[in-house]
Amino acid sequence: MLKGVLLDTSFFLRFLNEADPLFRNADSYFKYFVDHETPMYLSTISVAEFCVGGTIDQLPLKYMRMLPFNVDHAIRAGAFRAAFRGHPAAPGERVVITNDTKLFAQADTTPEISHFLTSDDGCGKNLEQLKAAGASPKFDVLSIRKPLHDVLGELDFPDQS
Repeated sequence: MLKGVLLDTSFFLRFLNEADPLFRNADSYFKYFVDHETPMYLSTISVAEFCVGGTIDQLPLKYMRMLPFNVDHAIRAGAFRAAFRGHPAAPGERVVITNDTKLFAQADTTPEISHFLTSDDGCGKNLEQLKAAGASPKFDVLSIRKPLHDVLGELDFPDQS
């Protein structure tokens, strides 16, 4: 059941580019969430990633709930990163916490979020790796590489307007 969804930067890159092969899938998911009043969250991390090549005014902010990266997210990101490695870093070793790990931590620590929507195939693999390491994430990954009807059982009719 979908409570709320955290949208990955890769989703926006597809959704905002009508020439992208995954645009239609991204558009279908977005319309589904709007029609079903599913809360959509936008992380400040994704805003930073998006603004490398775009501007914030390109994002559909009126539909988004902004999610700042906070201390509870940082703590969970550290635990997730350790699970990816299989062990904590050795003394003196610098551990890089990737943006995906930070986004996963936000999805995991925000009770209103049940899913993370992305076009990145690696996210599903990373989630499985976290589960295998015993990290017990509290969210699932949805990939826009799979059409909406395959995932949620919804038919996608072309816009007739």
